[in-house]
Amino acid sequence: MRAYLPGYELVVPRDLAEALALLRDEPGAWKPFAGGTDLMVLFEAGRLAHRKFFSILQLPELRGVEETSEHVTLGALTTYTEVQRHATLRREFPMLCRAARETGGVAIQNRGTLGGNIANASPAADSPPALLAYDAQLELISAAGSRWVAYGDFHTGYKQTVMRPDELVARIRCPRPSTNAKQYARKVGTRRAQAISKICFAGLAEMFDGRVAEIRLAFGSVAPTVVRCRRTEAVLSGQKIDAATIRAARSELAVEIAPIDDVRSTAGYRLRVALNVLEEFLSRLAANE
Repeated sequence: MRAYLPGYELVVPRDLAEALALLRDEPGAWKPFAGGTDLMVLFEAGRLAHRKFFSILQLPELRGVEETSEHVTLGALTTYTEVQRHATLRREFPMLCRAARETGGVAIQNRGTLGGNIANASPAADSPPALLAYDAQLELISAAGSRWVAYGDFHTGYKQTVMRPDELVARIRCPRPSTNAKQYARKVGTRRAQAISKICFAGLAEMFDGRVAEIRLAFGSVAPTVVRCRRTEAVLSGQKIDAATIRAARSELAVEIAPIDDVRSTAGYRLRVALNVLEEFLSRLAANE
């Protein structure tokens, strides 16, 4: 049953300072509302427990894409459509653009925001594996100031993060990948879009003299949080990609991730697909694709 609209409160702060003051002055009472693509699903189902929200969609401080020689920084309110349309992101961050393209339909891509996807903290979200593979950092802001945290340290458990009740995600900063980096992303779901992923993967690697110089492997929907598979990365580091190396990496990944059975898939299917997707990426590296 749909929730009762008059039972909710939505206010529109005049600026970012006023929004942060709400979080500071009434801890836990107010929650931010950006694109609303996740919250409105809960509202429609009558399962939106929280009742007081403030809109941040109109705040210019949380918008825009900035470039330096070392980083690309995206405002938290950057939409999936804006990600896809940005020339630098298309050229240098194709995994993030692919995730944006496969998130929902056009209406969701026009409305949904990168910061909202991060703050929602779903382990099945499409963009987080790419952000992990890109070694992204998040700027968290409050009335007291701001701090940067590695995205790899952001999630602490299912739907739990290091973000304090008085903080917002303000910006996402990604180091610009080397032009030699090999990138590969894959979403496996009931459909290519408008479906929650059964498995979501992003991999980035650099090869030197036929061996793995650096590799980052990130998965969604295989654990309580999106995960960076550092133990499997360690197995591959410095190695030539051959059949034995691929077998060793598959064996390590099989014990590093912990998929579950749910309404979308089974643990066994998720594990099998995750291993196959990893092998596909490694085979591409070996073939220099």
